[in-house]
Amino acid sequence: MILAVSYFLLFGLQNSSSEPGPEYGDAIVVASSGDARTFVPILASDSASSDICGLIFNGLVKYDKNINLVGDLAESWDIEDEGKTIIFHLRKGVRWHDGRPFTSRDVEYTYKKLIDPNVRTPYSGEYERVKDFVIIDDHTIKIIYKEPFAPALSSWGIPVMPEHILRNEDLNKTKYSRSPIGTGPYKFKSWKAGQKIELVSNHDYFESRPYIDRYIYKIIPDEATTFLELQTQGVDMSLLTPLQFTRQTDNKVFKRHYNKFKYQSFGFTYMGYNLSDPRFQDVRVKRAINYAVNKKEIIDAIFFGLARITTGPFIPDSWAYNEAVIPVPYDPIEAKRLLNEAGWIDADGDGWLEKNGKKFEFTVLVNQGNAERQRTAELMQKQLKNVGIRMKIRVIEWSSLINEFIEKRRFEAVLMGWFLSRDPDCYDIWHSSKTRQGEFNFVGYKNETVDRLLEEGRRTFDQPKRAAVYHEIHKLIYEDQPYLFLYTPDALPIVNSRFKGVESSPIGIGYNFIKWYVPKSEQRYK
Repeated sequence: MILAVSYFLLFGLQNSSSEPGPEYGDAIVVASSGDARTFVPILASDSASSDICGLIFNGLVKYDKNINLVGDLAESWDIEDEGKTIIFHLRKGVRWHDGRPFTSRDVEYTYKKLIDPNVRTPYSGEYERVKDFVIIDDHTIKIIYKEPFAPALSSWGIPVMPEHILRNEDLNKTKYSRSPIGTGPYKFKSWKAGQKIELVSNHDYFESRPYIDRYIYKIIPDEATTFLELQTQGVDMSLLTPLQFTRQTDNKVFKRHYNKFKYQSFGFTYMGYNLSDPRFQDVRVKRAINYAVNKKEIIDAIFFGLARITTGPFIPDSWAYNEAVIPVPYDPIEAKRLLNEAGWIDADGDGWLEKNGKKFEFTVLVNQGNAERQRTAELMQKQLKNVGIRMKIRVIEWSSLINEFIEKRRFEAVLMGWFLSRDPDCYDIWHSSKTRQGEFNFVGYKNETVDRLLEEGRRTFDQPKRAAVYHEIHKLIYEDQPYLFLYTPDALPIVNSRFKGVESSPIGIGYNFIKWYVPKSEQRYK
């Protein structure tokens, strides 16, 4: 399953063992460049919505600090029939935030909505393989698959929704999308669109009451404003830009009040083409753009080296990544040759390519608040100009970009990024069946061989054999160039040093956020 990764999974911090014991109270203020879109978790495809849903809801399973699957709403499970059957034993005594008990019927309801063709969820591909969903009793369910399905267990990390509230609701329009009820460690309090989202701790949370009483998600589209908020300690946690990380925070003020960290993020940045556009249906054009864009210059000039070139749908640290796929070199001469071969010629000598009387120009959409992507687009604009392509840049507020342009396919190209799940199954992004509104294959990619391999990868449990499948997928997608694959950036988080109990782990720090605390003497908010 591909999910927009929760904010906390991006951070790896160090723990201080000399602090006094945990105490309740205080608030954490987290900066976000974009607002959430919805709190219906199976519709939440953007990182802001997923951040909040990750605190309000639970799945049946989750990843621990060592990236092993452990129980969440499920206490345990049995796997039978060579992996085709999973029996989940659910926790007893769990309650929704309104006090109603959590039962098997909530899981059944969530499953039915995931496979409902009228619900615009991007996650349905994980659950269409289910042959039968059986409620054994209020706290036991049996899930039977049509065939072996490698990501089956991890797919049940999807947040479970309350059947008693939503049974008669249209999830695409429900008011619940702005006033959610979950089982998680935090309860929804308020949402002022474009300003902030506030949550309060769930004192009855089944694991334990979180020590931090309030979680405030502050929407600040401008990164310069976010940095000013950090300087005045108006924000406790944010992501730094490479410039801020390397140069602007290396001073006494930041060293005294914050901890900052660097590690490879589990995602990549790309320029995706609208493949219904005839210009981008010619693979020679897309390959030419790949040659024309100097990724190393982008990484050196914009990221100060804090990123890596990537060539496909997996990050370089993943076992699914095909190291034999070598990124093409920066070669504007080869780019021009391919463009000329595709019929794009500078006939009038004005420096711009033409075909059938039309100049080669297109607009790339970039989300507001992400300066690295905007600067990447500006550098690409100059590089493409050198081969005769005019690329215009349009910066759009995040929610509008997703709702009005991506979902409605009103774009020529878009500069975006994916944060990926730990399982390399990428069916929902690349399979040709996943192009409905709200689904992840919004560029309209179609390759029958890739479709077949994506299906094979889901049926294969042996990791070396499965890796071979994904290596071939990687190779074919890079050849097709539905995306211009750019880079995998380093995550550069900064967190106020008053927060204690934070533990570094292979997955980051999200697994134990409810254990974070601030000593009474350092608490700032009532």
